[in-house]
Amino acid sequence: MADYASLIPVNVITGFLGSGKTTLLQGLLASPDMADTAVLINEFGEIALDHHLLTRVDASTAVLSSGCVCCTVRDDLVPAIRGLFSRRERGEIPRFRRLVIETSGLVDPSSIAFTVLREPVLQHHFRLGNVVTTVDAVNARTQLESFPESLRQVALADRIVLTKTDLCEPGAIPPLLARLREINPAASVRDSASGDVRPGPLLFEDVYDSEGKMAEVMRWIASAGDAHGAPGHAHTEGIQSFALTYDRPLNWVAFGIWLTLLLHRHGQRVLRVKGVLNVEGSATPVAVHGVQHIVHPPVHLPAWPDAERRSRIVFIVKDLPRAQIEASLDAFNRLGNP
Repeated sequence: MADYASLIPVNVITGFLGSGKTTLLQGLLASPDMADTAVLINEFGEIALDHHLLTRVDASTAVLSSGCVCCTVRDDLVPAIRGLFSRRERGEIPRFRRLVIETSGLVDPSSIAFTVLREPVLQHHFRLGNVVTTVDAVNARTQLESFPESLRQVALADRIVLTKTDLCEPGAIPPLLARLREINPAASVRDSASGDVRPGPLLFEDVYDSEGKMAEVMRWIASAGDAHGAPGHAHTEGIQSFALTYDRPLNWVAFGIWLTLLLHRHGQRVLRVKGVLNVEGSATPVAVHGVQHIVHPPVHLPAWPDAERRSRIVFIVKDLPRAQIEASLDAFNRLGNP
């Protein structure tokens, strides 16, 4: 786990067209904490312009202008990341400790996650960090209902940043927050107008960060409670979220086999899975999470973050019934605990 935690995190800033991704990135790059960050900017179209809006454009910033990242993963994104890393190793650019990719507004961020986690060269040097999704509070309801890209950007987020809340009608924000929590209860939500959009909580703190690990796990546990509030509720494009809890300790081998088989068979439909497990024979919990076909290395936590000792797992899926997942996991639990 120490080796995986030491890999360079790739943070993704995504969001639908006009939702304020570049403005957010500009504000983050103004922080001294971002001095050792490399940036990749992607635009849809032939001419890249957004990078001219950034206050920090230097030798560690590259621009992908040949189209949407999800359509150019092999021909554009991978060489760009490899090129930055090679220049870093040769001392041509500062030795950056993290990479931020700002996507175009039409990107499904799962394509970037899959590339970072599975591309043979990248996976030895990089790991997936947080996916940050900007949401235009004025137009979000329409976009979520009309554009599947917008919905998947929210569903795959680790952090959601609301923008343009100062332009909303009174009373518009609470129902929007409820909608976002229905789609993705595991993502924390921040309002850009509050000014609390610092790099640390958005980009640095994840389950592999020694300082932010327990805070991230607490968010997962809280989201399991939120997901129980509306179990099995289907959304646009068939996306839904739900949580499963187990009082009895899980057999680690049986659970690992089950999760591997689930993602192998239904990875395209399992957008995210995050859980804190009570494992047989372990005095402390194990945190697990996956993105579609990929399971991150498990994290053995030093202690339980709260008084409960139950396993709590949050799923965000597309066109995959809760009952099917629950029945299959129950079957493996019975095999592991005869």
